[in-house]
Amino acid sequence: MATGTNIRTYFNGQWHKGDVSIIRAADHGAWLGSAVFDGARYFDGLAPDLGAHCARVNRSASALMLTPTITTDAMIDLVREGLESYAKDTPVYIRPMYWGIDGDATAIVPSPDTTGFAICLEQIPMAPPSASVTLTRTRFHRPVLEDAVVNAKAGCLYPNNARMLTEARSKGFSNALVADAIGNVAETGTANIFMVRDGEVFTPVANGTFLAGITRARHMSNLRADGLTVHETVLTFDDFHAADEVFMSGNMSKVTPVTAFDDTQYQIGPVTRRVREMYWDWAASNG
Repeated sequence: MATGTNIRTYFNGQWHKGDVSIIRAADHGAWLGSAVFDGARYFDGLAPDLGAHCARVNRSASALMLTPTITTDAMIDLVREGLESYAKDTPVYIRPMYWGIDGDATAIVPSPDTTGFAICLEQIPMAPPSASVTLTRTRFHRPVLEDAVVNAKAGCLYPNNARMLTEARSKGFSNALVADAIGNVAETGTANIFMVRDGEVFTPVANGTFLAGITRARHMSNLRADGLTVHETVLTFDDFHAADEVFMSGNMSKVTPVTAFDDTQYQIGPVTRRVREMYWDWAASNG
């Protein structure tokens, strides 16, 4: 599904213009869900944390019993080659992906000997600094490792996220604040979550029910380097109702302020604005 425009696709050893077909009807990934991806961003001529995203898609493939076929360094080189087709001021979403092609005798287990690989580059604008979201609760939870491949960025996990978002939108909110299996806050339907209280920053501890994101880690590092206290800890919904500021962290938009959680309202505060500023400063020096 194309979500942007001006698409370039790497497949079968070469770059193609447009959103080309890469998967067949009988491929394991098409009918049994063995597909993983990652997402990086290119903006202002920068591709921050590109290597971390390329490394993670290989780990995700292994978690789904697929064999990664492209090294991290080779993948970085391929992405940068593809980005040469875009002007430096073009915002691009970078999506490397693997999927299973064949299965074992039962068809259920993907064969480790045949793995599909592609990279999709799409021109997608960065969200403006004024963009914000509202959150509500959802009856759907994040799964645990014993129930789903939560240690991978896997396509088969996203229908659950879609249920969360659909429920939230039906209630008049734009996203959902999601619990883990025992009822503590894990993340939102699309991104990791932070809250600020009394000048200190809090984020749910990575307990294996959600991907502790690359951008999340970057914000934590930047905040600590700037002298702020950051806690990774167990957080409840009541903690978020008592927060001074709340913001989401994800690769697509980097920092997204939250202005409401159910009937609790928030201002876009100084820490949220500072996080955005620090990220762009860091990217300019390291992207």
